[in-house]
Amino acid sequence: MSTRLSARLGRLLNLVPYFLAHPGISAAEAARDLGVTPKQVMDDLNQLWVCGLPGYGPGDLIDLSFSEDSIVVTFTAGIDRPLRLTSTEATALLVALRSLQEMPGVVDPSAAQSAIAKIEAAAGTAAAPAAGPGPGEVTGAAAAGGDSGAAGRVRAAVRDGRAVHLTYYSASRDTVSERVVDPIRIVIIDEHAYLQAWCRSAEGVRLFRFDRIDAATVLDEPARPPHRALGDDEHLELFEGDPSLPAARLRIAAPYTWLLDYYPLTDVQVLPEGGCEAIMRYASPDWMARLLLGLGAGVQVLDPPELQAAVRARAAAALAAYTDLDAEGTDHGSATPL
Repeated sequence: MSTRLSARLGRLLNLVPYFLAHPGISAAEAARDLGVTPKQVMDDLNQLWVCGLPGYGPGDLIDLSFSEDSIVVTFTAGIDRPLRLTSTEATALLVALRSLQEMPGVVDPSAAQSAIAKIEAAAGTAAAPAAGPGPGEVTGAAAAGGDSGAAGRVRAAVRDGRAVHLTYYSASRDTVSERVVDPIRIVIIDEHAYLQAWCRSAEGVRLFRFDRIDAATVLDEPARPPHRALGDDEHLELFEGDPSLPAARLRIAAPYTWLLDYYPLTDVQVLPEGGCEAIMRYASPDWMARLLLGLGAGVQVLDPPELQAAVRARAAAALAAYTDLDAEGTDHGSATPL
């Protein structure tokens, strides 16, 4: 499922209980609470209106009475009923909660641990781990200090709607920068947690990976992301690339296609032998050359010529250094023993 679709699914699942708790609320008020635009609220309601139970006929679909001035749920299709989990469902939920608990900034680790303990207690031994901590015991991120450190401060800023000063390491630029951002939300993409925020220095929406935030200071001012940034999910597509940066075209051998999961590669073309060609943008030529040199013969630079030359020069310098070391070893080895 794409990031955009999964984000919308999460909103749709939350809308029925939200509007049940706020009968008659306007689309503008709901948009402020939900962090989206009024248009997005209306679009979601029109989608929700045709969702429901299998059969999808009268009496099966969720029913609402809504306009921009007032929204009321008239039939919930069971979404308001208490959830009863099977042991399999409880186990899957526990696995997901433990994964979230280990991702910095996504949830309060102590709250996640409390939920885990309650589910284990309710589901019994079928959902409990085969070995390790029992219900109520604290492990992982919770044991390491709970919701503290930079990740905890960022999560608090998102919750309280405060601006944040970040010290952030950018892997693609190989630099550490300081910037003030207006948080929008926390998202999970490809098993990593990110802060989605309006960056004041870049004047645009950016994603900041939690494990690359070196420091965070919550400022004594409210977060004010521009209205146009709140409902725009296009920024959740991680590796669109900055068109102002130079681009390298790479040929990646089949054993090295794991790079697609770790670096901002776009325009991927799969080759018959199992490898691929792809574009990677970079800000630091030195960093890019070091990266490619470390990958050895697994990645070949097709373009630009100046990057090809930089990689060749570094490779030649490394070979020369090894030759010098080998020569020194030979000289020492040929000395006449006493």
